[in-house]
Amino acid sequence: MNDLFLKAAFSQKTERPPVWMMRQAGRFMPQYWEIKNKYSFLEMCKTPEIAADVTMLPVDLLGIDAAILFSDILVTGEAMGGNLSFEQNVGPRFANPVRTQKDIDNLNTDCLDKLQYVADAIKVIQQRLKGSIPLIGFAGAPFTVMSYLVEGGSSKDFKLTKLMLHNEPEMAHRLLSKIATVTADYLNLQIAAGVNAVQIFDSWAQALAWDDYTEFSHRYIVEIISKLNRKDIPVISFCKGSSVFAPLMAEAKPDVISIDWNVDLLDIKKRLPQGIAVQGNLDPHILYADKKVIKERIYRLFDRMKGENGFIFNLGHGIMPDIPFDNVKYAVEVIKEFKY
Repeated sequence: MNDLFLKAAFSQKTERPPVWMMRQAGRFMPQYWEIKNKYSFLEMCKTPEIAADVTMLPVDLLGIDAAILFSDILVTGEAMGGNLSFEQNVGPRFANPVRTQKDIDNLNTDCLDKLQYVADAIKVIQQRLKGSIPLIGFAGAPFTVMSYLVEGGSSKDFKLTKLMLHNEPEMAHRLLSKIATVTADYLNLQIAAGVNAVQIFDSWAQALAWDDYTEFSHRYIVEIISKLNRKDIPVISFCKGSSVFAPLMAEAKPDVISIDWNVDLLDIKKRLPQGIAVQGNLDPHILYADKKVIKERIYRLFDRMKGENGFIFNLGHGIMPDIPFDNVKYAVEVIKEFKY
């Protein structure tokens, strides 16, 4: 196996930084659209062979150092009883938003059987990878999944979610606790099925003030990580806002913290406890730029991180759908040619 990613995740020395990118199997690829135009998004997620096809696209076309399972952070919310759909140009929708104590009581935590298709997909993907590179599994963090359940979909201001946090904190904790239970079970299901690493995505954490992040997000990530069967399985913690929250995120004891692009990566790594790796943190917008700019910015980051063990190259967030495929491919080539 090309184990550069796993070595870096465990803060071991590597000859170059490993590379994978969030949303690396996605809408910037013409080959993705060839599949997407035949099936709905949920069909793609729930059909193991199709999920494997999409997972393998960046492996075959980009040559990255780790694959990530093709799925969605909201499958846990659906398994618990959310009526989930994905609408063109709108995004995810829950037709039955969770806003009352009764709604929360109706959510089911004994629902792993409804996520078996994910375990099946992992097995198919690992057969295709043949041990060539590691496979990353993932789940949405409780606060982020909660926000979709409460808002009924995407939100710009998270008004209803924050109202629940502030006016009905006990109700919010009941909901978050249920999601955390399912999330830990779900990640352990993925580990049992054969993933080599897991990442927790708290995509909307940056909407929270420090105290609210501490109470309504961080404590549940601590709980989830403490329940994981993580022997030889690195755990990556990601949130938008990690440039602010990273020192607190470290207290949950992940192996890796994924950092957004609003901070100097070396500076934040120096402020983290010994043995916690960092992942990141190129601004994804740089991949729109000319190739000489892409190379210069990657090398600038690598020069900054020179001599540091525990560094995985990634973007500060996911690849945007209209970034030119050739630019992404070029960035991976630049990284793979680099030697410390």
